[in-house]
Amino acid sequence: MGVRLLMLLWALTGAAMAAQPPVPAPLPRSGLAFASADVRALQADDFANPGMLWVDRGAKLWNSPAGASGQSCAGCHREAVISMKGVAARYPRFDREAGMVLNLEARINRCRSTRQQAEPLVWESEALLALTAHVAHQSRGQAFVPARDAQSLEAAARGREQYVRRQGQMNLACTHCHDRLAGRRLLAETISEGQGNGYPAYRLEWQGLGSLQRRLRACFTGVRAEAPPYGAPELVELELYLAQRSGPLGIETPAVRR
Repeated sequence: MGVRLLMLLWALTGAAMAAQPPVPAPLPRSGLAFASADVRALQADDFANPGMLWVDRGAKLWNSPAGASGQSCAGCHREAVISMKGVAARYPRFDREAGMVLNLEARINRCRSTRQQAEPLVWESEALLALTAHVAHQSRGQAFVPARDAQSLEAAARGREQYVRRQGQMNLACTHCHDRLAGRRLLAETISEGQGNGYPAYRLEWQGLGSLQRRLRACFTGVRAEAPPYGAPELVELELYLAQRSGPLGIETPAVRR
């Protein structure tokens, strides 16, 4: 009787568990969710948000001729507010002509070199940050649209491998902080989930605008690992994985962060 009773209880428990809906995975949270009230207010006000200065500078560059072609970005793409809407939500992705995965900065530079016949802008330069911010700003509120081609998926998988791999003298992986410790305090800062949907972003500690790659390189340095150079494939692949990981989060460029 005891065995039969246990089997009956096990069957009833299993049936009850099967009848319950699965627990949904928690939705990703923007870094804004971990920011203080003053930072959130600063980002929400386009007149006060200091990152909008770069967006405005980018608008001027968008309409300025460059290179041997004498063409401006607007000469091909017209008004960015129309033609660039949704573009940032599709990057990083594999570019067939380039034969590699490009993030938005690299896509802008490739357009400069191949279409305008101009020198590529230096990574993290004010001009490249401004153009990137201006283009990305046109997609504000739109979620990332993941590419489904084999090359992009393979690159995202390599980015995930980096995200979970221990690195540096501190033997830590991105997941240790941004998945396991999100919401906890690290000195004066609250650890976020490490989402990149707000970049290029204005960080108060930088007193300026910076790219996602700048932030990623700072994390490499933080765990005492050698930071890849700007534009390195491993950084772009990590960017791509973070974009896929952000799920339904909308682009916030230019975000404000502590």
